[in-house]
Amino acid sequence: MAALRKVLAVPQRFLATWRHVACRTINTSSVVQQPMSNQMEGFKPEGAFHVTMIPGDGVGPELMQSVKDVFKAADVPVVFDEFHLSEVQNMASEERLEEVLESMKLNRVAIKGKIHTPMEYKGELSSYEMKLRRKLDLFANVVHVCSLPGYETRHNNLDLVIIREQTEGEYSSLEHESAEGVIECLKIITRVKSNRIAKFAFDYATKKNRSKVTAVHKANIMKLGDGLFLQCCEEVSKLYPKIEYETIIIDNCCMQLVQNPYQFDVLVMPNLYGNIIDNLAAGLVGGAGVVPGESYSAEYAVFETGARHPFAHAVGRNIANPTAMILTASNMLRHLNLDHHSNLILEAVKKVIKDGKMRTHDMGGYATSADYTQAVISNLGM
Repeated sequence: MAALRKVLAVPQRFLATWRHVACRTINTSSVVQQPMSNQMEGFKPEGAFHVTMIPGDGVGPELMQSVKDVFKAADVPVVFDEFHLSEVQNMASEERLEEVLESMKLNRVAIKGKIHTPMEYKGELSSYEMKLRRKLDLFANVVHVCSLPGYETRHNNLDLVIIREQTEGEYSSLEHESAEGVIECLKIITRVKSNRIAKFAFDYATKKNRSKVTAVHKANIMKLGDGLFLQCCEEVSKLYPKIEYETIIIDNCCMQLVQNPYQFDVLVMPNLYGNIIDNLAAGLVGGAGVVPGESYSAEYAVFETGARHPFAHAVGRNIANPTAMILTASNMLRHLNLDHHSNLILEAVKKVIKDGKMRTHDMGGYATSADYTQAVISNLGM
């Protein structure tokens, strides 16, 4: 009997642009194996959610293994279709990218590590990371920066959200040498995409009962580009009278985040500023190893760590912190309406952090990645 794959659309959109989930049911008498797929042992594939997994570079594959181990222990009904895409490991090509895109279009949900982008110019300006975002129109990156109870940092009880437009701006890959020794790099800002990310930010604030949205800009210098972005944010803000709206220049925003981050609630900004603020804010609560993130289009959701670093010098040393990736996976399960499993994993991570006995090197401890993952599994409470 031929394999049956039914796609159940669960279009619970987050207001205008939020959720789309696909669940595929498989006939166990004839399971069709996809290329490079990784079906974890012990899973019953009937009614399981298929999720595209892109391990990425650096410690990405190790962190994904932690996720798979935790999912297996928690009996999470998810099957990963795994694809390796890398510009530095000779695992990148247009054909491989198309395979990933086909999987994403079928599954609609993915979890990925950082795909490292080499600085050397090899005739291609647009990285595979950017190609994925553009082809899937992943315009909104959301990073929830939240202190972990029991893990003391310079700023505690912090809770803010960074929303970044990530399909244009300085990352438009439009560069050329107009004359010898003169490079022109174009920053693209459009009204359509500025309006879209502004509305997403205010929709998010409404949905999550947030009280304020702050637009981050440099319109005092880039009067037309950032000026247009700021104008769009102001116009959209008038449609949400119950939410306070303010603006702040990017350099002042960085200083204020370090001095008094509690004044912020939801921040919305163009591409490059978001990249900077994501990493700065992650440092306020413990670094790249503890902050989850996610990216959305109208149809797809990609879950990845909030601060995107491959941590290449830690490869194979079993020292990377799995916290951010496991929390990211927990958020992915909530997106899939698997709230029980999401909460189970989230609470296990919180118990490990609060207990304080099992911490990786970046958190001031000596635990290995495997030790930490096992501690999370031991606290699942099943």
